[in-house]
Amino acid sequence: MKEKILVVEDDNSISELIKIHLIKNNFDHLIVADGEDAILSIENFMPDLVILDWMVPSLSGIEILKRLRLKSEFADLPVLMLTAKNSEQDKILGFESGVDDYLTKPFIPSELIARINAILKRSRNKTQVSNTIQFQEISIDQSQKKVFRQDRKINLGPTEYNILLFLVKNKQRVFSRDQILNKIWPHNVHVDARTVDVHIRRLRKQLNLPGEIDYIRTVRSAGYSIDIE
Repeated sequence: MKEKILVVEDDNSISELIKIHLIKNNFDHLIVADGEDAILSIENFMPDLVILDWMVPSLSGIEILKRLRLKSEFADLPVLMLTAKNSEQDKILGFESGVDDYLTKPFIPSELIARINAILKRSRNKTQVSNTIQFQEISIDQSQKKVFRQDRKINLGPTEYNILLFLVKNKQRVFSRDQILNKIWPHNVHVDARTVDVHIRRLRKQLNLPGEIDYIRTVRSAGYSIDIE
């Protein structure tokens, strides 16, 4: 599954340059040029990293960053500030507001990609400190991609595994079909939202024996979560 980069940049020439190098390095991507759109896109696109310009319309990059850090689900979302603001005071404000790295314009694309890879590596290492995550009777060994319900091994396809892992990592939070689609499937692949329902049914069939609690909760007109009713 490709890692997903959201680019918040209102200069078309710069965003196109970034786009070329993200594609070249096998990243999925989405580009937005407006601060308000950035907030909505982060919630819907569910990126693994955000490249954030400081000076964008509607909301500044710093304001976007502060809003993200106030939300528990995005408190650890990696953010790289890419900006023409290059004073020491600007950099200090950026790091105090919660950026993971700070790169000034003009920039060398190869350095940008190197910094993205370094940030993502740190993020992966942070989440893999404990290779096994658990919710109630369900445990997921991330290093071996194995799922157990108590002592019973659950055989899942890659899509069902990724959906379950995503829901367990974000337990008790409800995600719409579109949000699940955008997190699990590449952004440039068209998949009908109802496809999520098919994979959820398969996941439930593998996860639950007769009489067992179904931890996957369907929320009418909203989506799915992993929770206890």
